[in-house]
Amino acid sequence: MAEKISEKVKKFFQKKKADAKFKMAGPGHKLNESSSSSVVTPNKKPSYMPPQRSGPSEVNRQAAEAALARLTGQKKETPFNTSLAAIQAKVRRELEAEKKNNAVINEISLGPKYTEIDTISHLAVNGVYFKCPLISEEILSKDEWKIKIKEFLYAALEEERGITACLILYSCNYNRTKVIDCVNILCRYIDNIIGNPTEPKFQKIRCSNPTFSDKVAPLLGATEFLYAAGFRQETLDHNGTQEYFWVWAESNINGLETLEFLRDALKSENRVELELDRNTRVLSPAQAALKVDLPQDFYALSPEELKKEQQSKTEMAEKQLQLRTKAMREKDELREIRKYKFSLIRIRFPDGIYLQGTFSVYEKFADIVDFVKENLEHEGLPFVLTGPTGLKFEDKDFESTLADLRLVPATILIFQWDAEFDEEIKATGNVSYIKPDVMMLMQELSLS
Repeated sequence: MAEKISEKVKKFFQKKKADAKFKMAGPGHKLNESSSSSVVTPNKKPSYMPPQRSGPSEVNRQAAEAALARLTGQKKETPFNTSLAAIQAKVRRELEAEKKNNAVINEISLGPKYTEIDTISHLAVNGVYFKCPLISEEILSKDEWKIKIKEFLYAALEEERGITACLILYSCNYNRTKVIDCVNILCRYIDNIIGNPTEPKFQKIRCSNPTFSDKVAPLLGATEFLYAAGFRQETLDHNGTQEYFWVWAESNINGLETLEFLRDALKSENRVELELDRNTRVLSPAQAALKVDLPQDFYALSPEELKKEQQSKTEMAEKQLQLRTKAMREKDELREIRKYKFSLIRIRFPDGIYLQGTFSVYEKFADIVDFVKENLEHEGLPFVLTGPTGLKFEDKDFESTLADLRLVPATILIFQWDAEFDEEIKATGNVSYIKPDVMMLMQELSLS
């Protein structure tokens, strides 16, 4: 039954998206008319298998050799991109200036402090953004998605009230404890009717009943679910007083099987999920060297709580002067990490360019590797990521979260081609790393 419900939810969203695209497509065309429109198939995110550090397998070796062959063959065929060349020339000038000033950019200057957005000169990233492929291709903040999801679901109530009411309950109410309490009560209403379909006392819910008024009525989607389950609001006599009731009648639904389906849909906990957008940025050495701050969206604490944290800095500094055990230091470190929901990851390439992305602290290191692979100009060549201090990540680290690896709230990882192929790659003369269309993102950033 759960698989059936899940499939129905998918079809529900597919139909809504198809309807939306149909309405946005404009006037139709006859079959014999030409059309300039084209369909773009989204690229599927490639899955990543951690490389064996003991040495590349025969398959990996062949893939790398093929990639090298493509790289060598494309050297003379690649058209000259003046925009890309200008970017690369700018980077070279910045690197030369850094060498003259003996400035070594090997660490990120993001402090774990929160500063109001309107009082800072530079932010490492403007905020945290999300995607919701089930609804649209837009990239919005979480607050914007909350509004859009609510509007989307309520607009679909007339078309599919039961499934939509369940989605509203789980997607539009943000106190999980209250949602669970409400769901348990609604399931109890349904189970009582299924077990006793002719018992009048189970067919009425008094609206002023404390359990209903406190734990069911306030939650979005709850009364919509009751309506889908066959309840209708009526005024009845109760101890000589006219009161509102939700009254069930089998004639309002297509049999008791509908109640069973809705109960299972309610227990399946389907919701509209958001996907974290990487908010990909490309930085020059000069841009990466700027002292910047993280926006408040990165923090698990409220602004008021963060201000209290700042006020306790003096106390923390005094603690650092005391003789403290390793366990005490680790406890403080974990406490600091728990302040964050997201982490800013920068990958520094040998040409000085930085690739920047936003990650959840609960994502795995393998997700960072996938992010790098998706933005590399030459796919298939094995590479290594190391920490700012030269720490090499082993196979076991690929399934560890960023919080576990202490890559929070921000860090720089150093990109290197696999040692076995590094010299061969350099010999081709093509040392570009990031895709040209991704490199264009650097032009959008301002140093002012």
